[in-house]
Amino acid sequence: MQFLLALIVAGPLLGAVAALLPAPPGLKGKSPDQAVLRHGVTVTGVILLAAIVLALGFDHDHPSTMQATTDISWIRALDVRIHLGVDGISLPLLVLTALLAFLCALYSYFKMPSGPSPKAFVALLLVLESGTLATFAVLDLVLFFLAFETVLIPMYFLIARWGGEGRRAAAWKFILYTLLGSVVMLLGLLLIGVKAGTFDMVALATDNGRGLTTSVQVIAVLAIGLGLAVKTPMWPLHSWLPDAHTAAPTVGSVLLAGVLLKMGTYGFVRIVLPIAPDGMRTFAPYLAAFAVAGIIYGSLACLALVRPGSKGDLKRLIAYSSVGHMGFVLLGIATMTPTGVNGALFANIAHGLVTGLLFFLVGAVKDRYGTADLDTLAGATGAALYGRAPRLGALLAFAAVASLGLPGLAGFWGEMLALFGAFEPAAGLSRPAFLTFMAIGAFGTLLTAAYLLLVVRRVCMGGPRPEGETAIADVQGYEFAAWTPLVALTVLAGLWPAVLLGLTDPAVQQLLAGGPR
Repeated sequence: MQFLLALIVAGPLLGAVAALLPAPPGLKGKSPDQAVLRHGVTVTGVILLAAIVLALGFDHDHPSTMQATTDISWIRALDVRIHLGVDGISLPLLVLTALLAFLCALYSYFKMPSGPSPKAFVALLLVLESGTLATFAVLDLVLFFLAFETVLIPMYFLIARWGGEGRRAAAWKFILYTLLGSVVMLLGLLLIGVKAGTFDMVALATDNGRGLTTSVQVIAVLAIGLGLAVKTPMWPLHSWLPDAHTAAPTVGSVLLAGVLLKMGTYGFVRIVLPIAPDGMRTFAPYLAAFAVAGIIYGSLACLALVRPGSKGDLKRLIAYSSVGHMGFVLLGIATMTPTGVNGALFANIAHGLVTGLLFFLVGAVKDRYGTADLDTLAGATGAALYGRAPRLGALLAFAAVASLGLPGLAGFWGEMLALFGAFEPAAGLSRPAFLTFMAIGAFGTLLTAAYLLLVVRRVCMGGPRPEGETAIADVQGYEFAAWTPLVALTVLAGLWPAVLLGLTDPAVQQLLAGGPR
């Protein structure tokens, strides 16, 4: 188990180095480009297989216990350790990251985005995967920061070199926002480490803030929370996200929405909640207020983009929808209750599955029509995907209803549990305030349903294809292979939520009571 976790974290990094080397003669295939793309599929496939084996070997009877741990001294002077481990909170995120990285590599093998050499593309994709997996596996504050930062450079280049129109400006905006947030976060992490005398996240969580004064906790939560809020992204620190998603290649958008946004909310659960509970309690009402503001803002922005004549971009609309969906995650965390935090973790996974699928589908629509502009797609009568590409239209409608939180699909449970957590927040938090936040969040679900149903109406429905118009291709074999796992897991998580909640609930209970043992 220790070896498996080390392989999962370091394997993609070694694969990235290998991707830059010349391919061995027997593995070159038809061309060097094909060989390196196949290498990306192979490495991410091995990592996904290792993650599945790790999940199968995980002790599901004790999900609150850190498992597959490695603890090696790294920088003795600062007591920084290479400390790895997984519990019921981090395991689902590890598997989700490995799955999405593999599906993106598989998709890129058949549909490589236009840009420079595939060698650099595959290497950056693997570095991005390694940094994200490390973020969810490390148990040292300094290592967490290093892993958190590792993903920024590869994502910057993926947007700037393989993105679409406005890619350079979007890439600069992405990296400036996230770097500035990270600098502030580093100060908070160092403050905790210096004042507590250790950077070990397990020891700090077990101490549950008893070794830190309230004023230190408040300052630390403010600093760390700002850095995490930028990555989440929380309104009003979200403005880098729509530009990044709009300009990014399809696989960049899938990874950005599916796993990178989860790094921010994971930091709130793993670091802020157990290590500085008093400071978190001070800021929880403000976090909840910003969360519900993001829910309403994201929904209203999507409604404005889907309106006929607004020249709204479909990728931009899905990006704004992420602001709203991550608002529910932040609301659940702000309640500081097991119900709310479990809802936040469930919504994290659901958002990764559903929004990852949405970005794949929108990318496919853009490839076929040459644009993601809603007015151009829909024309006078609608894009009529049901009639022109029925499988693609059905999948888009499925992803839309999953995103709006239809009962029986993954998107439902996380949002419902977050609202239930707000109904009865933790002791010391104002219940009337959180009841107000709950009501605003519930109204946000109605707005979400409104804009997603309008998207389905404009893109999937419409009149017959005019005479002489070229037919568009329906779902291709490689697309079916890349999208089917996301559809299946969305249904599975919706019909059988205990698969996830059985993992997260004991770990969350332990975390809120005083950290993992």
